[in-house]
Amino acid sequence: MDRSAPAKSPRQRLVNLGFGNFAVAGRIVAIVDPASAPMRRLREDARQEGRLIDATQGRKTRAIVVTDSNHVILSAIQAETIGQRFLAEESAPARREEE
Repeated sequence: MDRSAPAKSPRQRLVNLGFGNFAVAGRIVAIVDPASAPMRRLREDARQEGRLIDATQGRKTRAIVVTDSNHVILSAIQAETIGQRFLAEESAPARREEE
């Protein structure tokens, strides 16, 4: 066994949040609509605490993604669309790396 070769780590699955932005699927806790007052408070609290990631590219926020590290990601893609992408990524069969 060649001990100098780095150990292969399992590939992380990503979810497309739009406009070239991705999040690790296994770290997503919630995908919510930003219209309600509690979600506006969540966004503002995250901004004040430095946990907000704005992935809207200057467009209107249409979804808020909450991660297990308590970061809040803003996306310009509808929450339902991101949810569908998340489910499609979770149910996709694992791809083997070429050796």
